[in-house]
Amino acid sequence: MLSFSGGKDSTALLLMMLEKGIEPGEIVFFNTGWEFPEMLEHIRRVEEYIGRRIVRLQPEKPFDYWMFEHKLTTKNRCGYGFPTIKSRWCTRIKLDTLTKFWVKMGKPNFYLGIAYDEQHRIKGRLLKNNKKFPLVDWKITEKQALQYCYSRGFDWGGLYNYFRRVSCWCCPFRRLSELRNLRRFYPNLWQRLMEMEERSWNKFRQDYSVFDLEERFKQEESQLKLQI
Repeated sequence: MLSFSGGKDSTALLLMMLEKGIEPGEIVFFNTGWEFPEMLEHIRRVEEYIGRRIVRLQPEKPFDYWMFEHKLTTKNRCGYGFPTIKSRWCTRIKLDTLTKFWVKMGKPNFYLGIAYDEQHRIKGRLLKNNKKFPLVDWKITEKQALQYCYSRGFDWGGLYNYFRRVSCWCCPFRRLSELRNLRRFYPNLWQRLMEMEERSWNKFRQDYSVFDLEERFKQEESQLKLQI
């Protein structure tokens, strides 16, 4: 079973395994509902390229429900709100869903696309006895994985030109430069992010809100125009 996020590392892992004649088993993608449209198109193209179906898993209820509507018995509020360092509920739901599917499949080898220069991410991973990290074994770095995918014709509609990670577009753990690019190049998603904060009980991040960023980015644009 191969955990396919659709990003550069898992895409490179899948294509390399198939080119090396290594059977990955079920190829599984967890759809959060917060994916970039370009990511969904990328997954469709990968299916077409390899001539195989990618299994799409989803949470029992949409992430919007867990974020805004889920009733918390220990708190006087609804919804988990934006994920935080101490409460990455979105990751937990994803891992729980993948684990249940893995058990259902009979606990086969579990292939994960972690690059050679990100080995620190392996520590503490679940499914220890069945996890496989071929990119680490093959010493494939993140940069090499991306270039490999580009060489096979996959470019994610340019997402990697603007973002280091191309998972959930509304992730509060994005770098400031990525959020700046989200606002500039994906204004519809930025507008949705502001609407999400209006509904959430907590701010986008503890150190700043989306509206703080909106003001900051506007001021940056004004200053740039004055310099020109």
